[in-house]
Amino acid sequence: MNNFTKQLQFSVSLLFLLSLTGLIISCGDSSSSTAEQDVDAQFTADENNGSITLSNGFGAYVVADDVGKARHIVVRDNGDIYVKIRDTKAGGGILALRDTDGDGRADQKEYFGEYGGTGIDIYDDYLYYSSDTVVYRVALGDELVPTAELEVVVEGFINQGQHATKSFTFDNAGHIYVNIGAPSNACQEQLRTPKSPGQDPCPQLDRQAGIWQFSANELNQTQEEHGVRYATGIRNAVALDWNDNVNSLYALQHGRDQLSNLWPEYYDSLQSAELPAEEFLKVSEGSDFGWPFCYYDPQKDLKVLAPEYGGNGEETGRCADMEDPIMAFPAHWAPNDIIFYNSDMFPEKYRSGAFIAFHGSWNRAPLPQKGYNIAFVPMGSDGLPSGEFERFADEFAGSGGEIESPGDAEFRPTGLAVGPDGSLYITDDQKGRIWRVFYQDNSEQVAGLVR
Repeated sequence: MNNFTKQLQFSVSLLFLLSLTGLIISCGDSSSSTAEQDVDAQFTADENNGSITLSNGFGAYVVADDVGKARHIVVRDNGDIYVKIRDTKAGGGILALRDTDGDGRADQKEYFGEYGGTGIDIYDDYLYYSSDTVVYRVALGDELVPTAELEVVVEGFINQGQHATKSFTFDNAGHIYVNIGAPSNACQEQLRTPKSPGQDPCPQLDRQAGIWQFSANELNQTQEEHGVRYATGIRNAVALDWNDNVNSLYALQHGRDQLSNLWPEYYDSLQSAELPAEEFLKVSEGSDFGWPFCYYDPQKDLKVLAPEYGGNGEETGRCADMEDPIMAFPAHWAPNDIIFYNSDMFPEKYRSGAFIAFHGSWNRAPLPQKGYNIAFVPMGSDGLPSGEFERFADEFAGSGGEIESPGDAEFRPTGLAVGPDGSLYITDDQKGRIWRVFYQDNSEQVAGLVR
């Protein structure tokens, strides 16, 4: 064999070995393959998605269960979860959750905090949370439960009975916005009493029934000395969020109750079950949405004068000057949280849109109770809805059919958060379940089957 032949055979052999080695490296060290394996390991839907139904292409699993009456939720950049608990019976007003073994489910659970309620969020590495009368913050460190000194951000809110919880959100200019609910149904002279007229002017509008703006970084503020009444005429906006896409505040109002019970000469029980709408509000400084003088009638597509102030279900009166919602939802669905989706896990249609958690009705008799779902609203670049809402997640109340009382519901969705990877977290304050919803267009996961 001459030298040329030997060199040719050596070159061919070397190329074959290099190709084989490259193939092995490619198969064993591909970042896309590893990513897919990681996703498959972490995102496997529970059977029936943990007892809920989802839009096509989505799956869900239960992160934690039986945690207490879970309300609003926030997820830190490192994946730690903080949930406000409605009461402190479980061991504290806040539940901290951490996944230490990488299976996507919380295996470390710790309760802390003296105050139950609803509001919680993270801003500039501080965990903010509220009692009924104070907004606090505590610096976050490496530990799951913060050990820094608790600080008072805002205090001096009126201690009230109805609609007392203080939900809040932040803008991108150093402000915190606090919802202060009205302590009544319609500011009547005698609370929830048939034919009792409304107080005019309504004294609750002075320091309640609206959204107040404060500095997010200044400590020991009081409502009366430091607060700016940013918007008024809002009965109760448990759900509020700042939309960075259009630099604006949004909220959803819990509409008033008991039209037929209080004013049977103007409304029958079927009308009362369908009135008024739950209002989706785009909020600017100085906005006035008309409570208690007005409510929104979705059938007439306008605000009408409340019976406590001389209305009969037909007249508009002073309500012609009040701001309308940007979208109306069915009566008594009880919107309890909203979050704008700005991540990239979900398909393009969901980018910049709003997810809304509806807690469900209690006062639609003689009709069945409704709500108990997560709705999605597509949003345009003008900051307004670009289409109709859809039910993104449903069957929280159960798949057994209609329910007569909220106590019959299996779950009641309350809080929403988007994790650092783009998955959506949902809380329930009926049994204390927390879901993590992910997108992976797989037929088995869509059906909610364990793979």
